[in-house]
Amino acid sequence: MKASMFLGCAVLALSAGAAAAQSQPAKQDSTAIEEIVVTAQKRSENLQDVPVSVTALTGDALAARGVKDVLALNNLAPGMRISSADAAANPKIYIRGVGLSDFNPNASSGVGVYVDGVYIGSPLAQMAGFFDLAQVEVLRGPQGTLYGRNTNGGAINITTKRPSQTFGADASLEYGSFNAVTADLGVGGPIVADKLAFRAAAQYVKDDGYTYNRVTGHDLNAANHWAGRLSMLYTPSSDFELLAQVNRYVNRGDATAPQHRALFPKTAAATGPDGFCASSAYSSGQCTDLLGYADTDNNTRATDANLEGKDKVDLFGASSQATWKLGGMSLISVTAWQWAHRNDLENTDASPLQMLEINYRSRQHQFTQEVRLQSDDEAARFKWVLGGYFMDEQVQDNTRQDVLRALRPLFTTPDNPTGLSLDNSVAVFGYPYTQKTKGYAVFGQADYKLTDRLTGTVGLRWSADDKSIDYRSQADDGAVVILTSKQSKTFSAVSGRLGLRYAVSDDTNVYATYNRGYKSGGFFGGMATTAAQMEPYKNETLDAYELGVKSEFFDRRVRLNVSGFYYDYKNQQVFAQATRNGLTVLVLSNAANSKVYGGEAEITARPIQPLTLTAGLSLLHAKYGDYISEGNNFTGNWLPQSPKVTFNTAATWVAPLANGASIVANVDANYSSKIYFDNSNAPRLSQGAVWIAGAQLSWRSPDQKIEAGAFARNLFDKTYTVAISNIDSLGEDLLTYNRPRSLGVFLRYHY
Repeated sequence: MKASMFLGCAVLALSAGAAAAQSQPAKQDSTAIEEIVVTAQKRSENLQDVPVSVTALTGDALAARGVKDVLALNNLAPGMRISSADAAANPKIYIRGVGLSDFNPNASSGVGVYVDGVYIGSPLAQMAGFFDLAQVEVLRGPQGTLYGRNTNGGAINITTKRPSQTFGADASLEYGSFNAVTADLGVGGPIVADKLAFRAAAQYVKDDGYTYNRVTGHDLNAANHWAGRLSMLYTPSSDFELLAQVNRYVNRGDATAPQHRALFPKTAAATGPDGFCASSAYSSGQCTDLLGYADTDNNTRATDANLEGKDKVDLFGASSQATWKLGGMSLISVTAWQWAHRNDLENTDASPLQMLEINYRSRQHQFTQEVRLQSDDEAARFKWVLGGYFMDEQVQDNTRQDVLRALRPLFTTPDNPTGLSLDNSVAVFGYPYTQKTKGYAVFGQADYKLTDRLTGTVGLRWSADDKSIDYRSQADDGAVVILTSKQSKTFSAVSGRLGLRYAVSDDTNVYATYNRGYKSGGFFGGMATTAAQMEPYKNETLDAYELGVKSEFFDRRVRLNVSGFYYDYKNQQVFAQATRNGLTVLVLSNAANSKVYGGEAEITARPIQPLTLTAGLSLLHAKYGDYISEGNNFTGNWLPQSPKVTFNTAATWVAPLANGASIVANVDANYSSKIYFDNSNAPRLSQGAVWIAGAQLSWRSPDQKIEAGAFARNLFDKTYTVAISNIDSLGEDLLTYNRPRSLGVFLRYHY
């Protein structure tokens, strides 16, 4: 475990640690770091007392870095990477190398996303909800004995601002590059004193886009979405409370417009060692795609698109959380209903020709019910949680892939007026299906103080998912049926947790844990041409071993948390490509086993009262063990989306003025080493090491109610790929680039 061994040495060189959430002061000394309160274990606890590797970020910290969705959390917590080639859905979330690249709507990630205790199962809905936030917690490692829905990679726990009996309001308006406007509003207070309170919040985001379309003269990759949330808190007595919530999200922005890279060489001189275009010839004009097109100007902010797609996403959710105090324990019920609809029309080939255009059309409906009974006495020697969980989900998908329409005239005859040619993959391929899932789980965890300093933890969980799918793949809207499949299967497993925590002192805790996590098996939800593709894939399992230290020193002016881990990862559900009948198709199977290990460190320091320094470091070793797929041997290859090193740091300086106002300066930076986007580890399907920096300067009024300032995000205007998709059979790669530098101003108000 070299990464873990070097971690302790590396962290001593850091000048500060990960962006921290805050709550109450830890002590009266004004230079002491504020206490972080988290709910990672389903109860409010000091972060330093929780034997879990977790990063907490406040809403203010997220606002300072311009975080408007889950993608912007990328690299803000050690070991976590988030990316997407989609505009409004399907984020690919990885923690410590564990995640899933499958973008189909029936897939479930290895990392769970929770908003106010509600599991957001649909990948279509995970990009919404990032406004009027109180805190975001990132939990690393398997989660199951305390959370209703089991995940083996970790969890992102999002908490919004609750209604209160004190009237308050928060508003912000931001204007930046590309005519980008972001407006946020949150207001709340009592309706009936001490009985009923509300909180209403909304967000609006719009910009003009940052990619020029040379075909039409328009700008692409524009954002246009709004969201709203209404929360009500009913407290008729000290023994009962009911938190009810409804939320809505509407996206009408552009579908992602990627860049085109041609792969078929015209000459031997332009041919690389893999038979595709050599990297030195990408923009030379000596390489083309299947239809003869190439983008040769090497401009990452311009494209040729005959079709300008839109990504329409509509989300709705309603939930209630009821808590009864029962004398020494609490009964908690969390009930939620959600639906997500998507209609995404995209110019997938990123060219002026009709080679590949996809219309993603999906609907997901989900009902969940969680019940927990847990002890209340935080000082008790024995603390426990027992729970049950039920989920009823239905996913309907009717995606259409219009392939090689430009070639239809070549195959049009009186006997074949449509030009359909399956042998040449000239068709509109579709795969309508309905998948139904009923999930059940019972879980529990107990913490027992073996001595005044030593606490033992044991947790256990049983889960079962009953899944059924009614699937059909077809051509030209059913004119030709390629494959039908109607199957059902139950996927069940037992998982658990063992742990020890030892309080070395009031300021230092060490812990050791073992967790077994698993992710349910299921059915492939993409374009299938063979019965083998529709065979159910199995559960994947992960045995996680972790050691950690949480400490504060120098009169709590420095907080240092360090962890090292080792994962035994089996029956991995791997998303890969294959070429069949000349067409690139996707497959999902239990193809690999891996050994993953590494470590993280987070440190926060306040050397003097005006200055807070923060940083986080992750070292990761994540390689496939035995992995052979479609005749390709990927054994020993690096796992996708798993950089060896990530680092983030930030500094905040608050300079008081004579009149009581203050000047606030924030700078931040994050680093990621090389990553691969594909199991093959092909050099062209990778992104080299990248540093990104940002800054913000503002003025705060003496009463702290008004803040006005300016910001710079991606300060040095770095250009890098956030996703690369390869379609070898069509002779092209699709490269999705990051947002260019954004400069702007903002005004915030807090009452």
